[in-house]
Amino acid sequence: MQARSEGYRPGQSKPATDMVSSRPPLLPFKTSVPHTNSIFPTLQWLPQHLLSPRPDARVLDWLFDEGSLTRRLTRLSDGHFSVTPLFEGWQLLRADECAALDLAEGSEGWVREVYLRGRDQPWVFARSVAARSALQGDGLQMDELGSRSLGELLFCDQAFQRRAIEVCHYPEAGLPEDVRASGLWGRRSRFDRGALSVLVAEIFLPRLWTVARAYSENF
Repeated sequence: MQARSEGYRPGQSKPATDMVSSRPPLLPFKTSVPHTNSIFPTLQWLPQHLLSPRPDARVLDWLFDEGSLTRRLTRLSDGHFSVTPLFEGWQLLRADECAALDLAEGSEGWVREVYLRGRDQPWVFARSVAARSALQGDGLQMDELGSRSLGELLFCDQAFQRRAIEVCHYPEAGLPEDVRASGLWGRRSRFDRGALSVLVAEIFLPRLWTVARAYSENF
């Protein structure tokens, strides 16, 4: 796998010179706080049966839907679905991500952050991570996805097994500046294929709920 030297953020170690991609650089989203453990000190991801209080039925349906989110967003947008990459590169993974992937704290992995858009509006912020050691021996080219959906790739490959969905109120400081809001619901799940595990987190943005509510009222 190749990393983009243009994409790493201030404070990260610069990728090795033999891991530089010739593709155009991504523009990292604007954030005043590095994406580090300091903004996730007490983050708890919980399964559905431990939620208290529980969100309403509409929110639960989106959070714990085990189908393809890409396909659901495509239907809701009448086919006007797209993926906008925000950041891709090697980073030290957060403590909660290392724990979910059974890695030692401080392990390095590939990080991919994107918007899932409906009708050109950001509906979901997604962050996907996988350990460097597992990726280098597997052949999954996460750095070559571009504007394709990683979630759809995982769903189409029947070798991937999905673990239980967990949810939380995602920290505002961990979101791109233009969509930051407090109390947003996020979910994550781990996809396993042999020695490779990919952790996918999806944070549902306010514009999605507005459209989903209007859609349900019309049917």
